[in-house]
Amino acid sequence: MKFDTIEAIKGAGFSGFKTSAELRRSGLAEVPDVSSVYMVVRDPSAPPFFSSKSKGGHFKGKDPTVDLAILKRNWVHGTAVLYIGKAGGGSSSATLRKRLKSYLRFGAGQPVGHWGGRLIWQLEDTESLFFCWRPAGSADARELERELIQDFTKSFGTRPFANLQD
Repeated sequence: MKFDTIEAIKGAGFSGFKTSAELRRSGLAEVPDVSSVYMVVRDPSAPPFFSSKSKGGHFKGKDPTVDLAILKRNWVHGTAVLYIGKAGGGSSSATLRKRLKSYLRFGAGQPVGHWGGRLIWQLEDTESLFFCWRPAGSADARELERELIQDFTKSFGTRPFANLQD
């Protein structure tokens, strides 16, 4: 799969492409309530601007803020993809709507347990980031996520910006 443009991601079967602001306004009504893989994407030609303080919630009292040097080191040039996630798969019964709701609540500063992808919330343009998804169908979402991260790593020599671990 190609990860360099939003058009390439659409061509790989991803849909949605709603901003975090649009998803919040709609209450995630357009998000399917199924097991899925999802991505957070943005225009790859726009330079990133980082905040020294995360917008993310302090889950169990832990501050999600990381040093600006870490953000700059993790940034991957030439890709539209910032984060690859999953909803469901393995023993998890989480649906995409539930998972994105949790992720957006975390990004709005609520103390929610969605630590994965937390670097996103130190970008200045979080309200204009796009969320897209591809239902897993009969496949395991965890395996699909792992395959996408592996494909990304083969293409760019590193994980997506906000994917810190498997």
